[in-house]
Amino acid sequence: MTTDIDEARDWQGNEVDCASCPHRELLSAGRCELKKACVQDRYARRLEHFFQRNRALADDYLTHPYFEVRAVAAGYAAVFLLPRLLQDPDETVRWSAARRLPKRYLLPLRADPHREVRIRIASVLADEDLRPMVNDEDYYVRQVVAKRASPGLLPLLVLDPDSGVRREVARRIGLEWLAQIAMDKDGDVRLEAARRMSPGRLLAMIDDPDWRIRYEAASRVDTYELCGLLDDPDPLVRELVRSRTGFTGPARSVSTGPHKKPVTESSP
Repeated sequence: MTTDIDEARDWQGNEVDCASCPHRELLSAGRCELKKACVQDRYARRLEHFFQRNRALADDYLTHPYFEVRAVAAGYAAVFLLPRLLQDPDETVRWSAARRLPKRYLLPLRADPHREVRIRIASVLADEDLRPMVNDEDYYVRQVVAKRASPGLLPLLVLDPDSGVRREVARRIGLEWLAQIAMDKDGDVRLEAARRMSPGRLLAMIDDPDWRIRYEAASRVDTYELCGLLDDPDPLVRELVRSRTGFTGPARSVSTGPHKKPVTESSP
């Protein structure tokens, strides 16, 4: 039984006919091959193989009606022909052209209507070029910005509505901002801040409602500060405190105390 992938069909679903192809002379020279390297085929890999063998023909296919042909051809065509493709209706074509152009051509694409283009643009820009993207409507674009922006730009994202963005900010922002981030409503964000704090600053988080943060504090603050955690509601925290302090007395009644209630996340 023949499957679609084993067939040679063009972008309109018609069977590829080598006899009617304008490049049929390439077949005998080994520069094209049915189902493997064919500009008439609808599969991107076969298009890629064709232009690898026939780079000089790529310029002629930048206006082809099938977006996949235009996108692949853009990877091989003369660079001076690519700027016009930044206005192509298909996002794959726009990015294929943009990635071969100088940075000045990329900047307008920071406002591209398609998120995938903006994600890719954010992944290659840096520093001040990323500033307009800190307010992007898409959370993942902002996450990429948070990973690439210089620490000086990260304060603009401290209050981002997405916890994933704030978590990345907590990993990279200047140490002077960690005290503010330590008050974040999301435990994962606070944990990232706690991991970067000095033991002295971490002491302020010793009563955090998230057991992971109390565990981080219990592992690094001075042992004489740990008495309040001997009755911690989380067994891993209590065990760590006992190990560090050498306390061997009977277990005291476990009270939720300042931790309000044990966090329901399971211990690692």
